[in-house]
Amino acid sequence: MTLEEFTKQKDYLVCVDSDGCAMDTMDIKHIRCFGPCMVDEWQLDPWREEILTRWNEINLYTMTRGINRFKGLAVALGEIHEKYCEIPDLSTLQTCVEVSPELSNDALKKAIAASEESGQVAVSLTKALAWSEAVNRSINLLPEEEKLPFAGVGSALKIAHQQADVAIVSSANLGAVLDEWKLYGLLEHTDIVLAQDAGSKAYCIGELLKKGYAPDHVLMCGDAPGDMDAAAKNGVFYFPILVKHEGESWEEFIASGLDHLLDGTYAGAYQQERINAFTENLGGKAE
Repeated sequence: MTLEEFTKQKDYLVCVDSDGCAMDTMDIKHIRCFGPCMVDEWQLDPWREEILTRWNEINLYTMTRGINRFKGLAVALGEIHEKYCEIPDLSTLQTCVEVSPELSNDALKKAIAASEESGQVAVSLTKALAWSEAVNRSINLLPEEEKLPFAGVGSALKIAHQQADVAIVSSANLGAVLDEWKLYGLLEHTDIVLAQDAGSKAYCIGELLKKGYAPDHVLMCGDAPGDMDAAAKNGVFYFPILVKHEGESWEEFIASGLDHLLDGTYAGAYQQERINAFTENLGGKAE
């Protein structure tokens, strides 16, 4: 079902991110695929352990968790350039990341083609694309039995779906989201799947609001600052799934979060309490 086809059925809407929020797939993808592929592409093996530790900090365990893959790559390579070895043509990649309105494999291919037409060789962009494609291949090889939902997700979605429409709002690949959620019977508790091809999370939430939901009847469940920002941009509530405490977070959603949404007490103290816990969990400063 597309955004255009979707119609509001209930007064409340619960949006749920996939990787790292409902599905325990974010850590394994970064630890086994993203970081190691970067080390291999740029031949960084002499510093493998330190670099992989830092990659995981940037992408999983700090306030940059969930950063776009190419932005995360630019940050990591910038630090590597300063600390370990020269990264050829790094400035081209950094500039591309800063100014490009879209950051994807297709967008990178266009940027590479444009540089070639102007007679230049964008070494860093070519390597970034090769890395990204290698990451995708590596992710596709991960065993299905290692891509599991977090404890409590199925129960939480089932309970939420009795009271609210449920939308998957994810920046992951659509096919992967559908396969993973279907495998564990989670799709039956959702009404629409909005993934990478549907647009940004902020855009998708905004389009869903146009279906007639009041902003204070909408909740975004996520695990990264980008999820919180997408909720804030649309004036809807945010429920965080805390990294390394995902099962406890879903228990909290069932015990209190959903009830606060439904009885109109989510705003104020409860919302701030959740945001503070989320920020502190990623090493940020709570307000």
